[in-house]
Amino acid sequence: MTQETPTSTRRYARVLSIAGSDSGGGAGIQADLKTFCALGCYGMTAITAITAQNTRGVRAIHGVPTDILRAQIDAVVEDIGVDAVKIGMLHAPEVVQVVADAIRRHRLPGVVLDPVMVATSGDRLIAEETVGTLVRELFPLAAVVTPNLDEAGWLLGRPITGEDELDAAAGDLLALGARAALLKGGHLPGERVVDLLALPGGERRRLASARIATHNGHGTGCTLSSAIAAHLALGLPLVRAVEEARAYILGAIAAGADVRTGHGHGPLNHGYAPQPQRILEG
Repeated sequence: MTQETPTSTRRYARVLSIAGSDSGGGAGIQADLKTFCALGCYGMTAITAITAQNTRGVRAIHGVPTDILRAQIDAVVEDIGVDAVKIGMLHAPEVVQVVADAIRRHRLPGVVLDPVMVATSGDRLIAEETVGTLVRELFPLAAVVTPNLDEAGWLLGRPITGEDELDAAAGDLLALGARAALLKGGHLPGERVVDLLALPGGERRRLASARIATHNGHGTGCTLSSAIAAHLALGLPLVRAVEEARAYILGAIAAGADVRTGHGHGPLNHGYAPQPQRILEG
């Protein structure tokens, strides 16, 4: 009995998450997979670390051996293929290097880098010496980097304390080697949230919305970067992908704003408006 070779050119929009696992299900690869599914994409993972965490905080982190991480990426890419990549928690320099090497080796497209450094609970998720490697190796390979203000402050070596500082900070992120940067302003006080998308050539897009009152913000950054990657996989240009991703996350926050999950910072409602899985030609 022989197995027939598939001949169809029809496929799903394929998104790979390279990130850590969140046992509480609200962030990390769990949030990424929920987001990919909600937006009609086929999600895959390469796990960088296993965390023991819940809505109250991170209890333990166990890094996956780099040879296993490399094997996960190779296995997915060589068989299924990848249309876009979301990168999340990379806790050590050698992990960053493995991911950068894989992106170059496989020429992976549509890379969205979320430089995860601190969890919503305040727990630190990255070693100090990893930051420089992250900037040097991955910034030039990413279509966009998506730091929040705390992460941008770490990357730039200074705090960002006001909306009037966003332009300069975004420009400095580009100067570090990023091709585009989405600086997330949600940590600033005020009734509205302003994010700044910095593009090559000095172009800036300010994206503003009313602040949604909720205690459920766990996984917000993971979800936004995953949604951008999903829309890139579906063929949208970067600006549209960011706009659509932002609309999705605002809906997910609002839909889960008054839901109780755990006793700390709860998750978003990722599945509030699910899309059917998209099938692409070619």
